Amino acid sequence: MSYAIAHGRCIHGGDALAVSVEVHIANGLPGFTLVGLPETALRESRERVRSAIVNSGFEFPQRRITVNLAPGDVPKDGTRLDLAIALGILAASGQVPAAALAGIELSAELALDGTLRPVHATLAAAIAAAAADRELLVSPDDAPVAALVSAAVVRAAASLGAVAAHLADSAPLPRAIAAAPVPATPRADLCDIVGQLGARRALEVAAAGGHNLLLVGPPGTGKSMLAERLPGILPPLREEEALASAALHAIAGHPVDAGRWRERAFRAPHHSASAIALVGGGRLPRPGEISLAHHGVLFLDELPEFDRRSLEVLREPLESGRVTIARAARSVTFPAEFQLVAAMNPCPCGYDGDPRHECRCTPDRIARYRARVSGPLAERIDIHLTVARQALDAVHRTCAPGEPSAAVRARVIAARALQATRQGGTNARLDGAALRTHAALDDAGRALLARAAERLALSARSYHKVLRLARTIADLDGGGPITTAHLGEAIGYRALDRASAAR
Repeated sequence: MSYAIAHGRCIHGGDALAVSVEVHIANGLPGFTLVGLPETALRESRERVRSAIVNSGFEFPQRRITVNLAPGDVPKDGTRLDLAIALGILAASGQVPAAALAGIELSAELALDGTLRPVHATLAAAIAAAAADRELLVSPDDAPVAALVSAAVVRAAASLGAVAAHLADSAPLPRAIAAAPVPATPRADLCDIVGQLGARRALEVAAAGGHNLLLVGPPGTGKSMLAERLPGILPPLREEEALASAALHAIAGHPVDAGRWRERAFRAPHHSASAIALVGGGRLPRPGEISLAHHGVLFLDELPEFDRRSLEVLREPLESGRVTIARAARSVTFPAEFQLVAAMNPCPCGYDGDPRHECRCTPDRIARYRARVSGPLAERIDIHLTVARQALDAVHRTCAPGEPSAAVRARVIAARALQATRQGGTNARLDGAALRTHAALDDAGRALLARAAERLALSARSYHKVLRLARTIADLDGGGPITTAHLGEAIGYRALDRASAAR
């Protein structure tokens, strides 16, 4: 009887689960048993492994083989454990040195001829392997992406035979090299937007403090254009942020572009998207749009047209920066630190308050339309801005392009640097004692905010939103104390609170 252990990585929800592949070969009738809650694709690995071993020139043991996937109480799916199972069998039968498997993670699918094929979510496996201080062995197609993790030791092999030769020290595999970066895709630039100075300023404030933004205005006023230009003025991603974002895309089954992995995500789901599409889920939970927008931008156009139940599931992730998906057998938490930009018309026809078009909506219709966005959700959006239509003659007179994104981005980066030095994060995440310390007001500021809170009937959450906005505006102004001018601008960004107070 013989026994060997090989290690592989299996994606369980958002985590790269370390799986020990325990292989036991005993005398008895030939058989191949796979235990440890394997899903269908993994159960079929028995035939792939058998053919790959034989076609690679090795002997498949004609004895009783039991493969246990530990931990045994967690379901495993996919094909990424094929290589670990094959090497466990070869080690247990003495065809490769078992000791050589120590300190190595294996993640690859096997073709019938022994060729290694790519699998999903290799980037997440590389992050986990680096954290565990273990090498990762993958297919050549997966190597450039896995090697993006600078702390990981990644090696690529074309076949099962090449892996066996590496373990036997007869043909060591070189360390894989990350794909070379390519020039960033040109983003839509703010200079394309003529006029709309107030909206441009609100976009800059939102970017500088990581605040969520709601744009309200008639059709054709540039709401979507503004939203599409937000990623272009955000600071560049740090390596750990870019890796986390790319790993979530890989877990969801989206290919990772190794040359463009540092670009911020911009997700714009259609308003017919379900709650599961937005927050994630399924029988084997996968990330939704809010997690795919992690460290990026989630744009919800035509906000009231989304199903209200779908919108309500955004409330907790907006506050916590993560989403927990609970199922009967398991619970999975995905990160979701996204910046929300939403756009909506002021009424069903879109022309309420538009001087160039007559609105025929009744007050009741307008109220029902706006009520599709609940008060608790609207409170979690920091900036509410009315985007008015510009007169065409003013647009024609303004022929010069607006300020480019690069100039705005420089100011945003400077403001973010102030926040990182002062409190270690963005102003949008300031809370509790940190908010009281870093957004303190003088007597004039406290009096102004108290009057605004009374007149606009601000809740405690909205009150704190105004303080955070004022802190960001002060940071864009050099980082000094919050003045009444900063507070006044911040209060002006609570358009929905003013509209509610007016009614």
